[in-house]
Amino acid sequence: MIEELRHRDLRHLWHPCTPIHAFEQTPFPVIERAEGVRLFEVGGRPILDGISSWWCVNLGHGHPRIVEAIQWQAGRLQHSILGGMSHPGAIELAERLASLAPQGLNRCFFASDGASAVEAALKIAVQYWSNAGVSGRTRFIALENGYHGDTLGAIGVGYVESFHKDFKEVVCPAYRAVSPHCAQCPCGKKPETCNIECFEWMRELVEAHHRETAAVIVEPLCQGAAGIRIYPEEYLQRLRALCDRYGLLLIADEIAVGFGRTGSMFACERARIAPDIMTVGKAMTGGCLPMSAALVSDAVYDAFRETPDRDRTFYHSHTFGGNPIACAAALAALDAYRDESVIERSQPRIRQLAHGMRELGDLLGGSKWRALGMIGVVEVDDANGGAGRARRIARRALELGLFIRPLHRAVYLWPPLTTSADELEEMLSILKTSVAQTV
Repeated sequence: MIEELRHRDLRHLWHPCTPIHAFEQTPFPVIERAEGVRLFEVGGRPILDGISSWWCVNLGHGHPRIVEAIQWQAGRLQHSILGGMSHPGAIELAERLASLAPQGLNRCFFASDGASAVEAALKIAVQYWSNAGVSGRTRFIALENGYHGDTLGAIGVGYVESFHKDFKEVVCPAYRAVSPHCAQCPCGKKPETCNIECFEWMRELVEAHHRETAAVIVEPLCQGAAGIRIYPEEYLQRLRALCDRYGLLLIADEIAVGFGRTGSMFACERARIAPDIMTVGKAMTGGCLPMSAALVSDAVYDAFRETPDRDRTFYHSHTFGGNPIACAAALAALDAYRDESVIERSQPRIRQLAHGMRELGDLLGGSKWRALGMIGVVEVDDANGGAGRARRIARRALELGLFIRPLHRAVYLWPPLTTSADELEEMLSILKTSVAQTV
């Protein structure tokens, strides 16, 4: 049965971010159901989901509360546009998000996925200045190796060479500051001697280009696709102050790290800052349905009110933005985060994950490790096999029942927040065995 499905797959299905020839040579998993932290192949073999199915299934698979909400809503109202009308689910979800978000982010624009929310945020930033009568504010400042999605606008602010080199000539590139990367400090500092010297590159860019810049956009505290690069909260604090000094909008892209992943509801909350625009998605519905949003301050929203002499409307829409079924899933997920104390209960697992990453780093000959909330990563250094070793570790882990996807040299775990101590120990044990059995 599974071999027949693989054959049919290879005849018609195009897999994202997957090298075609290499994929065709592998006995890839075909998943037919999932429960908790486990995926189940056709035939019944369980596989631990070590990356929350692309960083979104924070509450585990098949959460009954979300499933029930989807079923109820599907029988009542399947779709209703938000252009010129509303529905109760979108109203309540916008209220709930505003109550959870950093202070001042009171307005919610719904989109369909992470890149869609980023596109909306970028366009909001540009039109904000145009509506204010300020010309020339059309550029962005971002971090090197940042990732904000794969649409052309998102590529412009989140260009990753290995992903996007073929599109370089058709995007408008952002000004990019050298990334903060504590595991491999670009300034050659150690934690005990660090004074966030890497922020100087950002400061110099803002000082040089603020008059033509609409906004600064960053992934707060963790650059995911760059290889899980974790950086200090103080960097964000300095960035907020710098944007205030030069009157720039700050966009925090929390698509990946929002909803408890960093140990608090949002990464900006950990850093005690409030951006002007914040994008959220992925885990907002518990990973059950595609949905995202751009949350903005009242000051930004009010700049789009029409005046007697000018139409300031934001002419941007997504067919399924604010879909009623997706809203129901998101509301159920928010209820679960709150009522089940998901973030609070994940704190022991956060410590367990950090300890496990430290042990993996030791097993890999002192390779650098780091952890942030329920994110743990070890970079396999070149002396221990580098990116090739990372891929071999992942292949062996899958054979042993754990699915991960290395990023270059970075072997990481991004498990559901609801993972138990025993389940996390099983993931870590498989990784340790996979390290020992590969060279």
